[in-house]
Amino acid sequence: MAEQTVGQVHFSEVDIPTAEVDHREAVTGGLAASVRELVDATIRTTVDDDEIAAVRAELDLLTARLRTAQIPGPAGVRYNREGRSWGWGNAVIGQRNAIAPPLVIVHADDAETAHAEVTLGAAYEGPPGMVHGGVSALLMDQVMGETASQFKRLTMTGTLTLRYLRPLPLGPISIDCRVANEVGRKVFVEASIGNADGIAVEATGVFIIPSWAVMDEETGETEGWRRSAEG
Repeated sequence: MAEQTVGQVHFSEVDIPTAEVDHREAVTGGLAASVRELVDATIRTTVDDDEIAAVRAELDLLTARLRTAQIPGPAGVRYNREGRSWGWGNAVIGQRNAIAPPLVIVHADDAETAHAEVTLGAAYEGPPGMVHGGVSALLMDQVMGETASQFKRLTMTGTLTLRYLRPLPLGPISIDCRVANEVGRKVFVEASIGNADGIAVEATGVFIIPSWAVMDEETGETEGWRRSAEG
């Protein structure tokens, strides 16, 4: 497995065919979905103390079984030679991460607009019955960052400004996002999150293309990649 650090971002090249990556994502994604259900059940259960103790003992055993083979540290971003990349530990879109809803982002053909829909349950509650304001910010930051990158460059959040218009109830929500402008290495993005009753939160953000990630139009390489390759 090849390791490369570009700027402050760590990437790992793994010699795994895309078909196998897709298979592993489906299998482990199913496990994460079950854990997600467990989180919801843990929040809302009313079973007695003895039953909770018995369930906890079983969970400890299951956790020990999963820990018999695991990667060290965070999941990071991995990719193969076929151009398939994955970040299964991501807190918003990570297929292995039970904290993630997970959000599925649909990008327009021009990659300058994006839309996402997801149902948020008890695990994402802030005010009673409402989505936590920080969760709204987390989801929008992910969608806005992906939209700013347009799958052709690396961008990082520079500023993120939110305006909370009304509480957002738990349940089905949607996010809309678009690139509003670009100036040099700055990408200006606008987004909103809401439900069938309308928009609940609006956001604007400035996403920065790091200097080491600017692509040379002639070589197709970035300064960071070149320095990494040179050792």
